[in-house]
Amino acid sequence: MELRHLRYFVAVADYGGFSRAARRLYVSQSALSEQIADLESELGVQLFDRSRLRTVLTAPGELFLKEARKLLSGADAAIKVARQSAAGDLGEIRIGFFTGGVGPNFPRLIQRFRQSHPRVQIALHEMIPALQWKALAEGTIDIAFTRRLEVPYSNFLTSEVLRKDPLYAVLPKNHPLARDVVDVRALSHERFVMCARETSPSLFDKMIELCSEAGFSPEIVNTANVWSSIVLLVQAGEGIAILPANTLQELPKTGLVFCPLKQKNASIDLVMAWSPDRESTVLCHLQQLIREAGGKV
Repeated sequence: MELRHLRYFVAVADYGGFSRAARRLYVSQSALSEQIADLESELGVQLFDRSRLRTVLTAPGELFLKEARKLLSGADAAIKVARQSAAGDLGEIRIGFFTGGVGPNFPRLIQRFRQSHPRVQIALHEMIPALQWKALAEGTIDIAFTRRLEVPYSNFLTSEVLRKDPLYAVLPKNHPLARDVVDVRALSHERFVMCARETSPSLFDKMIELCSEAGFSPEIVNTANVWSSIVLLVQAGEGIAILPANTLQELPKTGLVFCPLKQKNASIDLVMAWSPDRESTVLCHLQQLIREAGGKV
């Protein structure tokens, strides 16, 4: 039994006969009669009483008609859902982000996407970059706003740079260098408070790279998992820190100065990452919105 058998059966019942139904379906009457006969043969039940001038349903045919309508309605709904999903108008998208990466424009972009895709369910998940990469690999999120991917994730995930976040030196106000632009080479004798590599490997490695290029290895006296704790440690006199400029906007500034670094490569990438194995139309629509916004998340 196929859906066309059910559609033919319902048409004959609705139009009260094979002749009218055949004209409506644009098939020959003989072909329609053959299809209904095949259906009755498969069911082992006579659905129509053909002994009268007008074709009428038998008692089993009446009951079968109700169920056939339900099946066809369900099939039509399934087809509609599939087409809406293919068009990106229906579905789900799970978004990973981290505080200090996305900015004030991020919630506005998500609201715009909600308005343009009201039938798409959006799930937002805050997680550190390393956990975002793992979630993308495992398929528990669909897209991540994160730091540059590292091996092995960079081997099978796709990413696109949205912006470069400049790095700033976080110094006590009474520090001799707390004036304007700071050359990393002038920090060679400083004690450093750094973000734990487990939390943000990209930032940790970038700081090591900058110090190495400046000709020294940093003396790391403490590490922390969140930006606010790093700032607190600098305020407490533990040492100095280097952080992305966008993370400093919401952090306490009491007793501190934030100075840009002189080096041209003193920045860290914010990227949009996803798995090419799980691309969808909904995902493409969100990516398009982000690109149209110039990557300003």
